[in-house]
Amino acid sequence: MKANETNFIALIRQKREEGILYVIDTYGGYLHAIVRQRLSALPDQIDECMNDIFLGIWKNIDSYDADKGSFQNWIAGIARLEAIDCLRRAGREHQLISLDSCLERSCDILSCTDEPMPSFLDRELSAETEELLSCLNAKDRELFYRIYGNEENPEQVSSELGMTRDNLYVRLFRGKKKMRSYAAKRKG
Repeated sequence: MKANETNFIALIRQKREEGILYVIDTYGGYLHAIVRQRLSALPDQIDECMNDIFLGIWKNIDSYDADKGSFQNWIAGIARLEAIDCLRRAGREHQLISLDSCLERSCDILSCTDEPMPSFLDRELSAETEELLSCLNAKDRELFYRIYGNEENPEQVSSELGMTRDNLYVRLFRGKKKMRSYAAKRKG
């Protein structure tokens, strides 16, 4: 069966290659532009990120709901998240390389400091994050920074802030809902 605008989603859900090839041909340039914009400082990571995007579409097609938005917006979200993941991976690799190079120079561990995450990674992640978190109140922003940004233990954060773990998860859930609504308003 040949893939077209009306049946390509069904083909992907059936795990038929024609469906994903149609997505690559039709939306590949659009996705590449999104990734290139976010990974401009890491051009060697763009192809790997594109592969991750198409794999993500292939694996997660069942989560696409046409009633919630267009396919193009859905894959754009996947592209943005994959690009951010690539930036994070590059930042972690940079920090690991810095420590390894420090050890190779046989310097004293206590006198060595890791180089900070490159400024372009900070700018890319910070701009996107600040814009999304701007719709939340100060306490919810702090929760998101601590749980998702600093990857702190939710139980520890909830006890430090004097709330139950369940309350913390409810606030995170509601915050995500607010951010989705905010992002949808911005786009359309």
